[in-house]
Amino acid sequence: MIRVKCTQTETTLVRLDVPLGDGVGYWHPAAGWERPLPADWEGEWRRVGLVDSAAAGCLYDGAGRSLLAFAGDHGDATTLVRFGVSEDSARFGVWLATPLRAGEEYRLRIEAPGRPVDDTLRTLARWMPGTGDALPAPEAGRTPAYSTWYSMHHAVSEAAVEAEAAIAADLGCGLLLLDDGWQEQADHHKYSGCGDWTPDQAKFPDFRAHVRRARETGLRYVAWIAPLLLGEHSRTHATLARLAPHRVPRLACQVLDPRQDEVRAFVVERCADLVERYGLDGLKLDFLETAMVYADTVGGNGDGTGAAGADVSQAMRVLLDDLHTRLRALRGADVLIELRQPYAGPAMRRFGNLLRAGDCPADATANRLRTLDIARLAPGASVHCDMLMWDPRARVEAAARQLHSALYSVPQISARLTELSAEHREMTAWWLEFWRQYRDVLIDGERHTGRPDERDATITAWSGDRAVITVFGEHRVVPLDPGRFTDVALVNSTTADHVVLDLTEGTRIRLAVSDARGRPTGTQVREFGPGLHHLSVPPSGLCRLSPA
Repeated sequence: MIRVKCTQTETTLVRLDVPLGDGVGYWHPAAGWERPLPADWEGEWRRVGLVDSAAAGCLYDGAGRSLLAFAGDHGDATTLVRFGVSEDSARFGVWLATPLRAGEEYRLRIEAPGRPVDDTLRTLARWMPGTGDALPAPEAGRTPAYSTWYSMHHAVSEAAVEAEAAIAADLGCGLLLLDDGWQEQADHHKYSGCGDWTPDQAKFPDFRAHVRRARETGLRYVAWIAPLLLGEHSRTHATLARLAPHRVPRLACQVLDPRQDEVRAFVVERCADLVERYGLDGLKLDFLETAMVYADTVGGNGDGTGAAGADVSQAMRVLLDDLHTRLRALRGADVLIELRQPYAGPAMRRFGNLLRAGDCPADATANRLRTLDIARLAPGASVHCDMLMWDPRARVEAAARQLHSALYSVPQISARLTELSAEHREMTAWWLEFWRQYRDVLIDGERHTGRPDERDATITAWSGDRAVITVFGEHRVVPLDPGRFTDVALVNSTTADHVVLDLTEGTRIRLAVSDARGRPTGTQVREFGPGLHHLSVPPSGLCRLSPA
């Protein structure tokens, strides 16, 4: 443990430095596709805070074991981070610059090297602020969900949403997320209509009655809101524009400054009113990371004197604490609050209980990586995939691989269910049922993913004597100790027609194989010796293994 305590208000600089050794990759919460080792001269300082990533990272070797793993405890304050390989010294360094007030202490936990990346990060996550007082997820947040975003975008209406909701409930979903498009002015350019947050009467003549009908199918109901965005087409713009000095051209709107007392009061009241007035079960909070545009400006009520102070991360903590308190008062322990990357880090678990991957439409690999990245620092959390979409004209095997990308998280379906072919609907129902059967293994069990720079091409999760192994990369060998488990579900999420097992010992195994739609293709009992074995499994299919 490293403790830094200031005698005066200043920005402290801490450097962590180790020999490179067999280092092959560096993981951090916002890694995205950046999995290889960076050079220390490549990147600029990265700003992390409550609503943008977290101060944590792990350098690892060729066997996927940690060489340097750390986390900081100032999750609700802004920290600057740099890291990379020194080509002069063949060492790897991490620099952290943290502003501290006089008498304030900053702690960095350093984990002993040599353990697998996932194990090391879970230990750090349990130490980081936020995990111990995380907002628990009710059952509805741990069941498959249906989202309207990719399936409908702004073309939502009460009839269309209710038709989708009925099918989603039949498929076993427990949650409906109404995304952007329900509100007045939604059809203006990008987000230029945001700010009023009242239902569009043409689309939803009686929004409360619509919510009630959807909930009668058995689904809980959550609505989208981007509470910090202020569009010039909104009625609210005239009164709040002075509190939103920064404009974001790519979003076609301004961003409310959360350090302003009036802004925080507006956001909390508008969100709480939505939930109470229309009978919602919670909210999907979007674009909270836009608050970071004020990280380098004078804060508070224009001069840094506001109740939340000048640090935008601390202001967001005050805002989210107030909002969480109000929503819990309205819905109790059943409240549902969705947060997404990059603000789905450990410190945010106090304020939200559905942690969702960032947008990656139809990119199964990105969805897999992003959900795993969230889960590495959120043990026990309800981690949701980005909404699943696919080409309804594609082969059913290709569509199934979108479902596979979400197996180790909570699936959110966003295909137009009323328009799916019988084959695609059969496939969707099959894999959602498979997920429910193995939920305790997939999202609550132990997990081994190997090296992050290899894109987590094979994932094994287990709980007790049950395991799920998914092969995402072709020509991968799956190691398996057959005496360890009595129920192994082997998912072939590739276009190949086989999977290769590497058994630690000989055994007699019963194999039950199904295709991508869950239709049985064969059952047999085979004697296996130790070593490599070729199993015929259809593309996007499943093989269940059990002792014979």
